[in-house]
Amino acid sequence: MTFQVAIVGSGPAGCYTAQALLRTLPGVRITLVERLPVPYGLVRYGVAADHQGTKAVTRQFDRVLGHPDVTFVGNVEVGADVSLEVLRSQFDAVVIATGLCRDRRLGIAGEELPGVIPSGWLTRWANGHPDATHARPRLGRRAVVIGNGNVAIDVARLLAKAQDEFTGSDLPGEVASALVAADVGEVVIVGRGTADEARFDPVMVKELAQVAGATFDVPESSSASASPRSDALRHLADDQRRGNRVVVRFRFGWTPSRIEGEDRVEKVVFADRTGTEHSVATDTVVSAIGFTGPAPLVPDGARVEDGRLGTGLYAVGWARRGPRGTIPDARTDARLVAEVVAGDLGAQHRPTSRSEPHRCFAALPATDLEGWQAIDRYERATAAHGRVRNKVTDRRALLQLARPRLNHLQGEPA
Repeated sequence: MTFQVAIVGSGPAGCYTAQALLRTLPGVRITLVERLPVPYGLVRYGVAADHQGTKAVTRQFDRVLGHPDVTFVGNVEVGADVSLEVLRSQFDAVVIATGLCRDRRLGIAGEELPGVIPSGWLTRWANGHPDATHARPRLGRRAVVIGNGNVAIDVARLLAKAQDEFTGSDLPGEVASALVAADVGEVVIVGRGTADEARFDPVMVKELAQVAGATFDVPESSSASASPRSDALRHLADDQRRGNRVVVRFRFGWTPSRIEGEDRVEKVVFADRTGTEHSVATDTVVSAIGFTGPAPLVPDGARVEDGRLGTGLYAVGWARRGPRGTIPDARTDARLVAEVVAGDLGAQHRPTSRSEPHRCFAALPATDLEGWQAIDRYERATAAHGRVRNKVTDRRALLQLARPRLNHLQGEPA
């Protein structure tokens, strides 16, 4: 008895769901449908370029995509190229694993000024995302990063590092050139809460401490407690090494009130917990305050506590629980939802899908596993000295390398 399951999205949640279904539902056949020509979503385009250890999870995902009962269909956007209704009619179950990519807004005056950049967009640009390469950000010498999570620290590290510190990363060449041109000399990380209330991991601060030629400005009150975060900040403040290339400042308990400037951002005005205002002169503001929903294909306000959206329709990862959690959390969530899917399909006793569900992609210029492998080989083979890959950032170039074809999915010669 063979059940056909489509998973929309091939990031961590999608790949982990496929992995879990292969283990819990014998005989299942899985189709991973991805909007981009290449797989792995957040891992390829959201994890910092210098965190290759985290990106190494793709080795697991390579095995998932290479499984004989898994088919990768890239360059197909569900809801545009093929409707969700058609997909549901062709498969026994459809799992939405699209994640969330819309940056949460600051909601203050001046947010629309040139020089104000959402962290999600900046991260995608720094990772060579095809949708973010059309406009190079105008980075200035001074930057303010609003937020106190890991993404804020990632952004600060990206802006503060010298170029030779990206050895071993997959930072695209055009991004490196933009950072060199900006020559950032000051980064101010500002959070609403206290240091103890911050959401960054202490290990992220310790990594920031390794930035060459950096001086750190940490308010004494921020490192006074015995919490792990304060301890990490205290080590920054006590570090006797001094550099004059870049200064990184931490400010806690400040809430952004407004952004001011004429033709572009010139300063940010914050209010502390007493109501006192503080102005920070800057050329660039990066908002790193998280993402917002709803996820694509998931109705606004839908309750998906167990992963069920409707008969044969499910959501997993950030599409299910909102923009919180790490890659390991995605694995846990995928196992939970896979159990629900397997239980529901097992109760049906027989498949209801079409015998050839991939025909709904037949007229589309979709990419496949072989196409992705061709892209992967090219990127690795042409990597510049000090880089692990030469990431292709243009969608047309990706498609040219992948040579889209789906005839073999219809049982015809490729």
